[in-house]
Amino acid sequence: MIVIVDYGVGNLGALVNMFEYLGFDCETSRDPKTIAAAGKLVLPGVGAFDKAMRNLHDYGLVQPLSDAVLGRGTPVLGVCLGMQLLGEASEEGSQPGLGWIAAQSLRIRPPIDMDLKVPHIGWSDVTPRCGSPLFEGNGTNPRFYFSHSYHMQCRRDEHIAAMVEYGGELCCAVAAGNIHGVQFHPEKSHRHGMAILKAFAAKT
Repeated sequence: MIVIVDYGVGNLGALVNMFEYLGFDCETSRDPKTIAAAGKLVLPGVGAFDKAMRNLHDYGLVQPLSDAVLGRGTPVLGVCLGMQLLGEASEEGSQPGLGWIAAQSLRIRPPIDMDLKVPHIGWSDVTPRCGSPLFEGNGTNPRFYFSHSYHMQCRRDEHIAAMVEYGGELCCAVAAGNIHGVQFHPEKSHRHGMAILKAFAAKT
């Protein structure tokens, strides 16, 4: 069973609909026992980093998530803000992240002369790197829908699963063993997004 973590800061319905359309059983939950028993976990997120981390703590979910992901090796997919929470910290706030990926999130600062707006909203081509099962069968430069003002900067190059160009190359997907994250919204990215969710459900 895929469990989508409900901690009050994500559009869960679209993810549920997409997994069910693809033929996978899933449910939303903030119950620690349900999360601990999950076959796979999805950590969504929209909004501010500190609020998201406070909610995870307030609902008592940080330890069950860490026990599942780090202790039992449960595959997890962080989506948008959920990917940033996988890291150690964010320039957006002062709360520590989950610390599962050696990285911090920084504000997007495109060169002034490029006249690019922040947040980065819209469709962009993504360049996957070899090694992540999420992008298998998704072509050379799949397109995804983005809506973000911060990007993850990894300390270990091997954790970068894909890059996007927006005033420079930005990490937009990470992978470290059973831990996966995507900065874009696969639930809004049509066939390429469906391929990502299908790969997570079937291959990780």
